Amino acid sequence: MRNVISLLLAVAGVSAQRTIQWQFVQSNTSGVIPVELITISPTLMLMYDRADGNPLLLPNGETAWAALWNLETNTPTPISSITDTFCAGGAFISNGTLVSVAGQPLEDPTRPPADGRMGIRLFGPCTSPTGQGQGCTVFEDPPNIHLAVTRWYPTGLRIPDGSLMIIGGSNTNTFYNNDTTAESSIEFFPSRPGEAGTVRLSPFLVAAQPVNLFPRSFVLPSGKIFVVANNISMIYDIETNTETRLPEIPNGVRIANPFDGTAQLLPLSPPLYEPTVLVCGGSDADDRRPVTNLTTQDPASNQCSRITLTAAGVARGWQVERMPEQRILMESVLLPTGDVLLINGAHTGYSGYPSVGNSNVNGSNSNNPAFRGMLYRTAFPAGQRITQEGIPASNIARMYHSSAALTPQGNIMVAGSNPHPAVVPPPTAFPTEFRVEYLNPDFITNNLPRPVIHSAPTQILFNQKATMTVTVPPSLLLGQIKVSLMDMGYITHAQHSNSRLVFLEHTLVGNKLTITAPPNNNIYPPGPAWIFVVADGVHSEGAMVMVGDGGNPPRLDQGVKISSTSL
Repeated sequence: MRNVISLLLAVAGVSAQRTIQWQFVQSNTSGVIPVELITISPTLMLMYDRADGNPLLLPNGETAWAALWNLETNTPTPISSITDTFCAGGAFISNGTLVSVAGQPLEDPTRPPADGRMGIRLFGPCTSPTGQGQGCTVFEDPPNIHLAVTRWYPTGLRIPDGSLMIIGGSNTNTFYNNDTTAESSIEFFPSRPGEAGTVRLSPFLVAAQPVNLFPRSFVLPSGKIFVVANNISMIYDIETNTETRLPEIPNGVRIANPFDGTAQLLPLSPPLYEPTVLVCGGSDADDRRPVTNLTTQDPASNQCSRITLTAAGVARGWQVERMPEQRILMESVLLPTGDVLLINGAHTGYSGYPSVGNSNVNGSNSNNPAFRGMLYRTAFPAGQRITQEGIPASNIARMYHSSAALTPQGNIMVAGSNPHPAVVPPPTAFPTEFRVEYLNPDFITNNLPRPVIHSAPTQILFNQKATMTVTVPPSLLLGQIKVSLMDMGYITHAQHSNSRLVFLEHTLVGNKLTITAPPNNNIYPPGPAWIFVVADGVHSEGAMVMVGDGGNPPRLDQGVKISSTSL
């Protein structure tokens, strides 16, 4: 009987019987280093940078520090920025605008852009295929729109009312964050009532010094915020301004900058939407060691840890798994299937420009590039989740200031890498890297049948049904069908802030797919999203949709309350 079933599956083309083989395809050059990489439309990626000497120029002949990457033509278009966007954070907010906050301190007053540390940049919504038109330029008004304090390396997180929560950072560019440099506080954009021009101090961020830059953060189904930095984590209640500490990451592994590990909120599934956070890589180095006592050859961590943020899950604590390789500076890309691609980075060293011991040898704080990615299969049992089977190796070192992002076409854009403050060409060991690659899943590489979305709503309201027209190839109908609602994240420095996947309740009758939007704004904070249809592990291209009423933040609660075990 088992052989008969296997034969039927093989004839039907079910993916369990298919050899999975991804493939790198090299594309054009980016013109700027995508230190920050954000999907903003079906055809455009926004890239923010700062490296002096970029080959891409603005119409006035000045060096471009930002660009739009066209996914159809694989070409960059320079865009102007008033304030320095380097090392900023950000997120989309409830009206569809991308907000970029903070950035690089002013280094050279004789050339633009200006000091970015209090900068707020508003972009879009941009729907033009070419990036030329209304909403496709950066709007800045520094005298009237700015942060309450100077920040560099902060995290931006869209919260349930659709506004932006800005977490942590530093008042200057530094390796270790200390009492003098750290901005261990939280503020909001727009400001909450009575809080304009003020910040909320965070004892947690103080405790996480000196490894607390770009704290990894996620909105939980309860509406509270999970934050992890250094090797400690907490639950933050916005309404009461209270912090609740959680168990430490095991084995002293630290995962915030400059010991960059990566983190993801794993998919939320109905009906309970139980949240589980995964953190991978980083370093178990002692953060009390002076910078000069750290070296580029210090091994990174091969640890992945996950914790379910319910009372029972926290009682169990962090569950440890091991990757086949040690990784620092690694990206984690949440895929429409619910799996996570772990890619880029190095086996040894740290983040930052050359500053640790031995870094001048190769002009980099990290060394021993990691060329081959890994797949973290979330639904597999512990001990079987991490695999490199079918994942190819690149021949390009992607370390500090590299990025990787899911595209609406369903493949992964991989770009950047620059451990230097300016553009440094070959033959240096780790040159400034402008080459762009796409990592294609096997079904794209081999042009296999995929689900197709023919029509989809442009807006869905919480807890309401909507109808889509789709085609699912017969060869995939025997497998499980999922509908994934995704925020692809604001990607920078090994963190994918706001990355999120909610599996939608759905029914499929013929080509009519009826979906039910997330029950409320805690499950998916209101704002832009992408819908993917997944059949037997093969996913469609994404359809862009606005979730919620699309109004300006702050928004009142939307949808219906549900029973949730989430902390």
